[in-house]
Amino acid sequence: MRSFLLGPALYGSKAADFGLLILRLVGGLTLAFAHGFGKVPPAQGFVETIGRLGFPMPEAAAWGAALVETAVALLVAIGLLTRPASLILTAYFLFIVFWVHGADQFKDKEPAVMFLMWAATLLFTGPGRFSLDWIAAGRGRRTT
Repeated sequence: MRSFLLGPALYGSKAADFGLLILRLVGGLTLAFAHGFGKVPPAQGFVETIGRLGFPMPEAAAWGAALVETAVALLVAIGLLTRPASLILTAYFLFIVFWVHGADQFKDKEPAVMFLMWAATLLFTGPGRFSLDWIAAGRGRRTT
């Protein structure tokens, strides 16, 4: 227990991979169910808000946001195409934090900042061994 709490980084360990699994599942499912599915189909008010941001095709942009917050978040949750999906989410939340909420107080942009940090972390760490990416790469097979 002491080495777990005070020892060196656990990168590549089952504990680290389990932590990444929790991170992927909680973040991905929270984004999809608490934010994404509510935008499918996009409500007229959401489309109008996107139009006020200056997008030339606000309905298409609203559908894009809805798909990123649902389908892409679910890909991360199950660990499939995790790094490309995390790259999309990182770019999306950079835009949300700095353009959509740029002038807002921190408390109003905090959820977007948290999702940005979640996506960026998974972009750099990858999904861990408890993921479909790991299995697809052939690393899920036993060698003994």
